[in-house]
Amino acid sequence: MNAYRFQRAPAELADAPWRPLDRALLRWALAHGGSPLVARLAAWASFADGEGDTALPLDGPQAGRHGAPVLSPDELAMMAADPLVSDGSTPAPFVLDAPGRFYLWRNHADEVAVAQQLRMRREAGNGIAADEAVLDELFGGVRGEAVARQRQAVAQVGGRRLFVLTGGPGTGKTTTVLRMLLRLQQLDPGKVPTIQVGAPTGKAAQRLVQSLRQGKQALQASLPDTWRPYLECIPDGEALTLHRMLAYDPRRNRFARDATHPLAADIVVVDEASMIDLALLRALLQAVRPDATLVLVGDADQLTSVAAGSVLMDVVAVMEAERAPDIVRLEHSFRAGQQLVPVNRAVRAGNAPAFREAVAHAGDRARWAAVDDVARLRRELGHWVEELARMPIRPGLPAHHAGPEEAGSERSTLAVQALHALARRQLLCALREDSFGALVLNTWIEQHLKQAWDVPADRVWYPGRAVLVTRNDYATRLYNGDVGLCLADADGALRVWFETTTADGEPAARSFAPGTLPAHEGAFAITIHKSQGSEYDEVAVLLPPDPDSRILSRQLLYTGLSRARRTALLWSSEASLDAALARPVQRAGGLADRLASAPSVDEPQQLSLL
Repeated sequence: MNAYRFQRAPAELADAPWRPLDRALLRWALAHGGSPLVARLAAWASFADGEGDTALPLDGPQAGRHGAPVLSPDELAMMAADPLVSDGSTPAPFVLDAPGRFYLWRNHADEVAVAQQLRMRREAGNGIAADEAVLDELFGGVRGEAVARQRQAVAQVGGRRLFVLTGGPGTGKTTTVLRMLLRLQQLDPGKVPTIQVGAPTGKAAQRLVQSLRQGKQALQASLPDTWRPYLECIPDGEALTLHRMLAYDPRRNRFARDATHPLAADIVVVDEASMIDLALLRALLQAVRPDATLVLVGDADQLTSVAAGSVLMDVVAVMEAERAPDIVRLEHSFRAGQQLVPVNRAVRAGNAPAFREAVAHAGDRARWAAVDDVARLRRELGHWVEELARMPIRPGLPAHHAGPEEAGSERSTLAVQALHALARRQLLCALREDSFGALVLNTWIEQHLKQAWDVPADRVWYPGRAVLVTRNDYATRLYNGDVGLCLADADGALRVWFETTTADGEPAARSFAPGTLPAHEGAFAITIHKSQGSEYDEVAVLLPPDPDSRILSRQLLYTGLSRARRTALLWSSEASLDAALARPVQRAGGLADRLASAPSVDEPQQLSLL
């Protein structure tokens, strides 16, 4: 039997936080003639990519990010001369640009292509302003301060090839999008434009379609008859993820829709655009026809994408700095819990004194509890579980054989009511793992709910169990992030119910046998990341007690607290709260610089390589 010994390459660093993938890239660079310095920087750039950065800064205030080395001028010059490194004008595995950013080639190519496409779209648009009479028809004559920004968005979207609508939860983004789509259709009354809508994730796409249905119903009564045909043309059928819209082929790791085979749509609307990463935005921009209108909708202050890039944040920052006419930020909240608006505003600004003052003046709408150890956490959870146990989330359903259509309708109605009750309150965790993580806390909550409901401790499925789907399953039309509720009928048969909508836009529910569900986990405690796009009457946001935790950020806290419609609870240590408020997400990359500046000399060559 042969014996093998694996030895670390001479260029590897024993104490670097590199993943196996990062170390593999280091060895690849060495094997292909790269210097030890370039090989180590390749590993650091790969690690930075895993952390969400599109580039590794080697110069300026961000140099040394993630623990990467700060290079001397001589080392920078030596690295720039390496055969594996180029300035971006010629193909090479790695790119060192003029500001001193070190890229993996694909990230540099994506960044340059996205900057060019966005710039060309903005330059191609010729604004066609809507007159006040048209706006009055679309807004029912309302001209108050509350709808001023919404009217501005509808007035300015005409003739644009790119338009960005940003704003927090409850600011009316969906209803504004509907009126924008009506206005865009009205510009060419002789043509019926094709409209496609989608979102980065399955759940976000499903919510978008549901919101469009509800919004169309609300507008139906207030619009003059001349607008009704346009309203009917707005799609509210199947929910499309961007990957489905662009016809992603996992075997080839490519999208079938591209510049050669573009989308047929004349108008493309993408919701929850803060979740879009750099590579996905590039694919989207390539697939949308140059003469079509692309509308990006999302909250730029939320968490950025899981993959590399912070594209919506970068795009919004540049466009707002320019006071551009192709972006509008909605700020007026239409939610009932107005006391939460100053709380969320203080978090967005990272203003710790303002946050404490806003919480103090919010009454019972906002509360901050100092939770800095497991014992205090368990006390807070105990009160939380007591409320959960009393909620009407375990209704008895009629037996499946108890009657034909009437029994089925009653089952669906009761299931919808239980799902709505479940959605009234949600525990949101910054972490997924560890004693303060969603997985551990969901297990703890379930154990105590079983005790309160007299359910055997070893029973996996029981009436009242909430589950979260973790993988898209297009066969069942269940998507990553969908929440289901296990309920029993009169015969004790268990089914897991998920909310849907009828063709008329009415809420309904459909059920599945527990064993047929796609991958899932408990849903009584979920991560803040999983909550993006959702809203609850009451949320409890849990931060880890360690203020040095890398997960803490201003965007994380804002995303969690802004999920609340009425009541927001924060469980955190004082140090963790201050750390989160003081730490905005600042992903390293050059997209904002490229959007704000004139095209660089390497960009034409980049596009020829796509």
